[in-house]
Amino acid sequence: MKRTGVIDLGVGNFANVCRSLDAKMIYSPYEINDYERIVLPGVGSFDAIGDALETYREPIHQFIKSGRPFLGICLGMQLLFESSEEGKNRGLSIFPGKAIKFKGVQTPHMGWNGVEFKSDSTMKSIGKKPYFYFVHSYYIPLTGEDHEFGISEHVGETSVRFCCAVKRDNVLGVQFHPEKSGEVGKLFLESEF
Repeated sequence: MKRTGVIDLGVGNFANVCRSLDAKMIYSPYEINDYERIVLPGVGSFDAIGDALETYREPIHQFIKSGRPFLGICLGMQLLFESSEEGKNRGLSIFPGKAIKFKGVQTPHMGWNGVEFKSDSTMKSIGKKPYFYFVHSYYIPLTGEDHEFGISEHVGETSVRFCCAVKRDNVLGVQFHPEKSGEVGKLFLESEF
């Protein structure tokens, strides 16, 4: 079995993700089951990726049910939820909720931002309130659910605290880009994925 696969939905260059995880690209849903771990990165709009995701929907659900590690990055994290204000397509519905657009703050939210993780072991592995690289205009609101694993804050005319990492069993999602976050991103991936 191959180690790590990165799903290519045809809307971005995922070379950084492949390099950081020594991963291979997956170009067909039929390849998913050949891997120990899967990454769903996301660049672009929820609707554009949502359309491409349809053929992968059932294989992804089966992969997750198998208990093998699954990671969603940026829009890939948002696709783990039910829907988004960005479009009409449905997400994977692994987690309940909807991505919404930032209001009262500059968009896109781009650059380095601190993250508070709920896990002591994560904080021990990568340090207290580490900084990661973000690029996004939509976010997952905080609801107090158990799967909320990391919190960040985007500050503008107002301040928006949002869920930037989710985790349940073998599924992990992050709004930030660990593959673009230097050493702390590398440590995070080694610790959590």
